[in-house]
Amino acid sequence: MSKKSFVLRIDEETFKALEKWAADDFRSVNGQLEWIIDKGLKEAGRKKKESKPQGDCDKKET
Repeated sequence: MSKKSFVLRIDEETFKALEKWAADDFRSVNGQLEWIIDKGLKEAGRKKKESKPQGDCDKKET
């Protein structure tokens, strides 16, 4: 997936709150913004939700 960069102007108080949230989630501010945007697009039905790959822990044992 190719990424496009752009400039975002945001007030200092909002940035500080975003920075704290990102740190709490062990993400960079950029990573946190990508996560927020991706989540919002999926919830709004603007982006397909990815299907979960079935792992070993999801399989039923017989």
